[in-house]
Amino acid sequence: MKIRSHRAPALAALLTALAVCAGDAVARTFPFGPHRRGVNDLANQFVPYHARLWDLLHGRTDGGLLLNWQSGWGTAFLPDLGTYLGSPFALLVALFAREDIEYAVYTVTVLKMAAASAAMVVTLLRMRPGPWWAAAVLGASYGLCGWAVIEATYNPMWLDGLIAFPLLCLVGEWVREGRRPLLGPVVVALCWAANFYTAYMATLGAALVLLVRLAAAREWSPRVPVRAVVTVSLGIGLAAPVLVPVFLGSRHAYPALPREFLPAGWTDVSARLLPATYSFTTPAAFLGTGTLLLAGALLLHQEVPRRERLLWAGFTAAVAVSFQWEPTHLLWHVFATPNGSPYRQTFVLSGVLVVVAWTGLSYGWPGRRALLGGAGVVAAVAAGAAGSDLVTVWTYPLLAVGLAGACGALWLVRRGLRAERRAPRYEVVAAVLLAGVLVGQAAATTAYTDRERLGRLDDYPAYGAEHERRREALAEADGWPAYRTDSGREQITGNEPMLLGGQGAAYYSSHTPAVLTTTLAALGGGWTSGGRNLQSLDNPVTDAVFGVGARWRDDRVVRTGPVVPLVSVRPEGKAPRLGISAYRNQERLLGARVYDLPSDGVCAVGREVFLWAPQFRGTARLGADGEVAKLTGDMPRRRAAMTSLGVQRVAGARPVLEGERLWHRVGCLDHRRLTTAVAALRAAAPTSVRVTGSGIRAELRPGTRGTVVLAAPRIAGWTCEGRPAETYGGLVAVRVDGSQASVSCVFRPPGLRAGLGGGLVAAGGLAVWLWVLGRRRSWAPAPEAPVRGRQELTPTA
Repeated sequence: MKIRSHRAPALAALLTALAVCAGDAVARTFPFGPHRRGVNDLANQFVPYHARLWDLLHGRTDGGLLLNWQSGWGTAFLPDLGTYLGSPFALLVALFAREDIEYAVYTVTVLKMAAASAAMVVTLLRMRPGPWWAAAVLGASYGLCGWAVIEATYNPMWLDGLIAFPLLCLVGEWVREGRRPLLGPVVVALCWAANFYTAYMATLGAALVLLVRLAAAREWSPRVPVRAVVTVSLGIGLAAPVLVPVFLGSRHAYPALPREFLPAGWTDVSARLLPATYSFTTPAAFLGTGTLLLAGALLLHQEVPRRERLLWAGFTAAVAVSFQWEPTHLLWHVFATPNGSPYRQTFVLSGVLVVVAWTGLSYGWPGRRALLGGAGVVAAVAAGAAGSDLVTVWTYPLLAVGLAGACGALWLVRRGLRAERRAPRYEVVAAVLLAGVLVGQAAATTAYTDRERLGRLDDYPAYGAEHERRREALAEADGWPAYRTDSGREQITGNEPMLLGGQGAAYYSSHTPAVLTTTLAALGGGWTSGGRNLQSLDNPVTDAVFGVGARWRDDRVVRTGPVVPLVSVRPEGKAPRLGISAYRNQERLLGARVYDLPSDGVCAVGREVFLWAPQFRGTARLGADGEVAKLTGDMPRRRAAMTSLGVQRVAGARPVLEGERLWHRVGCLDHRRLTTAVAALRAAAPTSVRVTGSGIRAELRPGTRGTVVLAAPRIAGWTCEGRPAETYGGLVAVRVDGSQASVSCVFRPPGLRAGLGGGLVAAGGLAVWLWVLGRRRSWAPAPEAPVRGRQELTPTA
């Protein structure tokens, strides 16, 4: 039995990987064909973050676990690590070559789905014994649910929640039985550290499953909920060193665009239970038709106790309805409607349906009446989806084939059981048929979705030779920390510095600091994703202020001219406050006037002409024959960056704008004044600067007075000389009075110490908990020996 129990998770994992790869191969999607796989956040966040992790593991990155010097002119990395790279599977990227980072992320994605399937099998067999091969197929159907193959496949961090749900249900079983008091909190900690967002949903779902299990078994001992609360609390506490910085990173982040929850139509909800459907705003609850059939058969399965049937049926319906009611919708999503997919908890419903299907099957193969009931449920779902626009030409044929195959497999099993001599060959054929139907439906859904994504979402080229050429050129020009090298305004992804190298302004994260977004916007920077996807700002003044000495432009690396060092000294006086004008804000940080702002929009000959129009969407050029620049403002989701229109060559030439004409302002840059201002700052700069993965140290010139400014955003966590850093127009700063020979600034992500303290407290609490449980066992009276044994030991007369 143990051998077979080990076979079941392996078979589930194999079926899952086979279906996913087969579907991608049919669609000819990377890595099996020319079609792009990198869409939206997969290309903009997950591939670059895994690339940075690769660099970090190989000691080739600027910064460390605490501070990321590459992105956003210097940002915290620990919150991003906990959000995007907390899964143990992420470490596997170290085994690949750097240029194969896309293959590494694909491998991690498939392995996560396979691991989720295997975890579900282990949990099912722990809940109740049953046919191991059937558990394998049901586990695979969970790993291949629509939510996984349609949505989470390009948000790989969500797949950690797919793994967490069955694991936390397994912890619930240990809690019921009073077993594994050490392993339970450790599993909870791993799940929450991997991805707290989906782990929260998985924990909520697993808690509800535990309650149903207790109610079905009439187990209402107060010890069980106490053990459950202690186990989860200790587990979350153990994960505190990651969770607290992540939580505080979210608090300091630029706020996401508000979104109102709109429940999906029930016809569309029904359609998403069927194969080959796609939508971004409905719950992708597809499971193999066999699983749906077995789940639907439970209510009429006479061998299952009536109480248990009613509890599971009611619970499943309640979970489905909770997705459509705003108060419970908010509860599932940590009390905030997410941007993007609004049904991120759908994997819990898929897991519940799999548990329901297994519950019925574990009591015996469903009879004719139960199968008719299950087929009726499938038919009702199909009929309810008939009015949905999400149904495709492949949906009902795949459903019909799946239903016929599942019914045929179950008929074969029952025929084998009715034979005079049990015929294992019937079970073998049934297993192959049921598994084949699942793999076929899941592969078809994967292939259909691969093609649909390319038509509906932004897509990006896979990492290849062009990326490597650009990365090598940036590495050759790198001069950090003497100067920054920016990967360029012509971005391939939102996190290009992590993917290609350099130390630029571009940065995209759910933890993008509010101070970074507002500072960059005040200087004329652009963004997408409502202010969380910041773009590089190609501007001579900001390049000088932030020490960008080289940048990618026009398909090559160019030198930008003299720049202010990473650490500079400003005269004594009040720190500047940024105002409305981006041109004046740049001058305030530079400390000199370098722009003319003509009221008629005409610059003097020889000046470089800049257009600042954050809300403008269209094209602009200088005069009739100037080079065309494209601006993509669409506030608040998109903000257009300040753009150069070239040098004024002809007197009287004006910028010509074509598009949605909104407010704009022209600035005329005098490069000679800029050079003079930079030279003055360089003359007063520290004699040397040493940069580490958690801060900087600058050696000052004798008698230096004024404000020492670090060209990095003053995000929460910076301290200088043992006290919170000051701000200089949004940058890190510290005042000096002439007595200091050096200045040291250190960065610690907010919540790091509190998290470490919480982890230690949780570890101590776990030790106490284990000691108490051990003492209880030692105090418990030994079980009495059997009566027969006592009689044997009684002396005779």
